[in-house]
Amino acid sequence: MNDFLLWWQHLPSLMNPVIVTIGNFPVRWYGMMYIIAFAVVYVISLYRLKSEKLPFERSYVGDALTWAMVGVVLGGRIGYIIFYGMESLMSDPLGMLLPWASSSGTCRFTGITGMSYHGGIIGTIIALWAFSRSRKKGFFETFDLFIASVPLGYTFGRLGNFINGELYGRVTTAAIGMYFPSAPTHELRHPSQLYEAFFEGIVLFSILWLLRKKSPFAGFLSAMYLFWYGLFRFFIEYFREPDPQLGFVFLNFSMGQVLCFLMIVASGIIFFNMKRSATKQ
Repeated sequence: MNDFLLWWQHLPSLMNPVIVTIGNFPVRWYGMMYIIAFAVVYVISLYRLKSEKLPFERSYVGDALTWAMVGVVLGGRIGYIIFYGMESLMSDPLGMLLPWASSSGTCRFTGITGMSYHGGIIGTIIALWAFSRSRKKGFFETFDLFIASVPLGYTFGRLGNFINGELYGRVTTAAIGMYFPSAPTHELRHPSQLYEAFFEGIVLFSILWLLRKKSPFAGFLSAMYLFWYGLFRFFIEYFREPDPQLGFVFLNFSMGQVLCFLMIVASGIIFFNMKRSATKQ
């Protein structure tokens, strides 16, 4: 038992975030997890299309997810800058916007070093809204198609954060704590990335998967996703270390908690508006 506990607590320092380096280009687990996440959403959405006889063509799924990928990356990066990195943007605008760094006369690919979930979901909403309009389909029907499987894909994103040793939790004395090499102090910390992977990923996927065939109107699953994600993330933020450049932004609430509260409010607005619209039809 003691050997397992020692291994568990030091696991973050045993993981290499880079799978392989090709020339100056590092292939990272974090980026690979994004690819796996989209693959999971694609496969499950195709399964729903066939098993539930949803009114979409097979090609619609792939095309919509292509737009969503662009929305996630652009929204996630821009959201990170707006919500968490405005100070860094002012001091180093090119460094914040470009995934390259120049040193000693050489250009080195550094990758996208900051992504915001809330920015990513906003980017996805904008992308799918534009796509569904271009195909003359309902936005919430489109969003509901994918949202039931998104949490399972999101699980891999949080595992990528864990392998990177980032977004670690607050200091704890509990045995579940881990030592994260990038943390400012060598103390046990909550593996909050794993908490999020479980509750915002696996548990939320289970909830939406059970509800998917009982959806009474378009937008129901979207509202459920926003509510439950916001609720889970709001409480997990109490175990997660606040971003050092921001700390607590309102009373004792982190930026993540403020944004999750807005998600919960938005879920209520969507639920009652779409329910009212369905009743009038």
